[in-house]
Amino acid sequence: MSLLIALTISIGLLAVVATWLFLGPLAAMNMQIWQAFIAWACFFNNGGKSAGLKTTLLCMSFGAVVGMVSVMLIGSLGGLGSLAAPVAVGIGAAVIVLAAHLPLLSAIPASVYGFASIAGLILLKGLSPAAAIVPTVLSIVVGALFGWASEQVAGKLTK
Repeated sequence: MSLLIALTISIGLLAVVATWLFLGPLAAMNMQIWQAFIAWACFFNNGGKSAGLKTTLLCMSFGAVVGMVSVMLIGSLGGLGSLAAPVAVGIGAAVIVLAAHLPLLSAIPASVYGFASIAGLILLKGLSPAAAIVPTVLSIVVGALFGWASEQVAGKLTK
């Protein structure tokens, strides 16, 4: 079987399982399927295998922490009025880019995905930054592991 067909089967079936988990048992923990799907795609975008898993987990989690701190910074920048949020986001973006000098954090897009994931959860669910970090990082971990699992299943199907 071709790799594309094998990935079609493994990703399709595992997407059913992931969606059931996130809409069922994991929903009470504020874990989000959309964050997991971002991490799943990020795993493949980072080359898959153990290196892609490591890069996805480290960079997306780092980006989520930077995003959390950026949202918390908005209150401290209140004197800037309507510029407080844009300035806080700009500072967070600068931190992500500067951190890319470290090899473990060099995947800037993955860090941005993490930043966007926590910001989305804060905006959509109205959670505080501190309350959003754990479900965001857990969703990232589960999504990246689903990416790894789908790659493993596809590899077995091609043999």
